[in-house]
Amino acid sequence: MTSRERVLAVFNGKPYDKIPVINPTSLATVESMRHTKAFFPHAHTDSHAMAALAGAGRDLLGFDSVMPYFSIHLEAAALGCEVDWGKLDRMPQILKAPLLEPDDFVMPVNFFDRKPIKALLQAIKALRKKYGSEVAIIGKVVGPWTLAFHLHGTANLILETNMEPYKVHQILGMLMQTSIEFAHAQFEAGADIITWADHATADLISAKMYEEFLLPVHQQCNRALQKAGPVIFHTCGLVTDRLELFSQAGFEAFHLESRNDVKAAICIADGRMLMTGNINNPRILLNGTAADVYKAVNRAVEGGIQLLSPECALPCWVPNRNLLEIVHAARTQQNK
Repeated sequence: MTSRERVLAVFNGKPYDKIPVINPTSLATVESMRHTKAFFPHAHTDSHAMAALAGAGRDLLGFDSVMPYFSIHLEAAALGCEVDWGKLDRMPQILKAPLLEPDDFVMPVNFFDRKPIKALLQAIKALRKKYGSEVAIIGKVVGPWTLAFHLHGTANLILETNMEPYKVHQILGMLMQTSIEFAHAQFEAGADIITWADHATADLISAKMYEEFLLPVHQQCNRALQKAGPVIFHTCGLVTDRLELFSQAGFEAFHLESRNDVKAAICIADGRMLMTGNINNPRILLNGTAADVYKAVNRAVEGGIQLLSPECALPCWVPNRNLLEIVHAARTQQNK
């Protein structure tokens, strides 16, 4: 099987030859940047650098997917946020939000021509041209909850869930169209799968608030994308108290942080979502040995993970040898 066939077989519930190794979030390392000559921060906004650095995941590391969106800031920048694009080993951050109010927001007619958005779409097209049907291409969108943090302010949004809940519903209802349209555009450009990054973690939203404010939005978004391709939901942190709700949202898979118990998560999902991730970044991939990585892969597979991946965007100083070990350990699993 090709890597793309292998990955899509898992999503389609069909037999596959080897456990796929994917990256729903950033696989960029300083080592890969030096090899490809595609460096942060340039690779966040230039299509050629995006595609080159994403390709390292396949060409250098042997992963079954490539993913060219390395941060969560492209939509925010295109919609008016002031962004510090970071440096070689630091991810971007929002410097200033436009403090969006519901009556102010209009989706720009030239949204897809704005630099960071256009660059990503061009990078996906370039990756599809380079790899054809050999490798799974994963795109990414920022969901409406996180996009609302970027455009309206995190403190404002959280306060208004209690003080002005109608306003929160308005903001999420508007912004979800941006996420849906951007996801469709990436599928049309050549993406096979979309990561939906929406940080509904316990320190930002309770399970009850997720059910009230965000679950209906996620369900509507997934209905809109149902025929386009699989969607992987990504959120950091402990999520056991809300995984049942996530499983009702319609996502095909969930990207699980390592602090969560894999077996418990799979039990809660009960066949409604696949699980990926769960391989620890700071302790195992950044500071661990090959033996540590091998053990982490074994635990993930024994726990029921069918799509192996790091738990979140990588720290940039992760050594490539530990990423290569994920692939090696995954292939060894098939021989057991």
